[in-house]
Amino acid sequence: MAVPLALSRRRDYAGPALFSYGFRPFFLGAALWAAGGILLWLPFYYGDIAVPTAMAPLDWHMHEMLYGYVAATMAGFLLTAIPNWTGRLPVLGLPLAALVGLWLAGRVAVFLSEVIGPASAAVIDVSFLLALAGVALREIIAGKNWRNLRVLGGLAVFILGNIVWHVEIMRAGAGDYGVRIALAAVMVMIMLIGGRIVPSFTRNWLVRMNPGRLPRPFGRYDGVSLAIAALALLTWIVLPHRPATGMLLLAAGILHAVRLVRWAGDRTAADRLVLVLHVAYAFVPLGFMLLGTSVFWPDAVPPSAAIHAWTAGAVGLMTLAVMTRATLGHTGRALAAGPATQVIYLVAGTAALLRVGAALTGSLELMHIAAAGWIAAFAGFALVYGPLLVNKPPVWLARP
Repeated sequence: MAVPLALSRRRDYAGPALFSYGFRPFFLGAALWAAGGILLWLPFYYGDIAVPTAMAPLDWHMHEMLYGYVAATMAGFLLTAIPNWTGRLPVLGLPLAALVGLWLAGRVAVFLSEVIGPASAAVIDVSFLLALAGVALREIIAGKNWRNLRVLGGLAVFILGNIVWHVEIMRAGAGDYGVRIALAAVMVMIMLIGGRIVPSFTRNWLVRMNPGRLPRPFGRYDGVSLAIAALALLTWIVLPHRPATGMLLLAAGILHAVRLVRWAGDRTAADRLVLVLHVAYAFVPLGFMLLGTSVFWPDAVPPSAAIHAWTAGAVGLMTLAVMTRATLGHTGRALAAGPATQVIYLVAGTAALLRVGAALTGSLELMHIAAAGWIAAFAGFALVYGPLLVNKPPVWLARP
């Protein structure tokens, strides 16, 4: 009787469509903050405006892109994926609106942390991630979906990174370990979740549209590559400048480049919705190899090049790929990247490459162009997909 009851409750929901499923408010909020945050950060960085935050401009930028933007995309993904994993009712209505309110409160609190105090800002900011983890854990346990508890392990590390970051801001005035913990947690989740969805979506499309060589199934190679990457990231958190760390990072980069090749992405050029997943994942090994190289030749390859390969490239493009695909699928649209979506992908990917190039060359012009491209890509997502997220009911709410 539980499943029919849940279906009935979903059909009976009569509130705003925006709060009918987790992907709706969080994907829209993430896109708006991704664009707006960079638009605000540039004049803040150059001293043209004053922001009443206790963080330095660069720390605020890094924190809000990771714990603001990425946290919102995590919430949208988890609150949409968990009902599929467990078969349970999605979080919707007032509970979902409350989670969104906590996320927004965190953004305001960090922005005003110099006014309200960094400790108060930290409590408000971290409360959102703790609430999200509590909701996700409850749903996974209630649905007895034990295999996906490992995804929450990555979320737990992410939360730890945010706590460490705030402690560092209060004690030293800048984030250090908190930055690396956050990046490591995000990269592990991309390698785990991306390692599931990229070959899966590729296989599904190839079987239907382009029979032939298929992605290799998850096996020992994937397990070894994930273990080496996790060890490399852990070593980087603790000992970022040691030669052994550099060797592990380079090894992880090579292993994940091969892992990507095993997924037959070269056969997906006709479907941009699938191809973009492979392009996004390519920034994972690129970041590892750039970071490993920076350990040995920091003057030639600054660590910021690797950081932006991961953040602007892997995170930015992968989240856009997932947000567009999930929005299309859950609003009853065909799973196909139209012209506007392809432009969004192209602009975001180009911006990521330019941002890496700016870090390698020290070019402010490239950095500004990359920032403009990032803003355009996420503003474009909000413009193209915002009406679907706000106005259209999900498929399971449609009336005959």
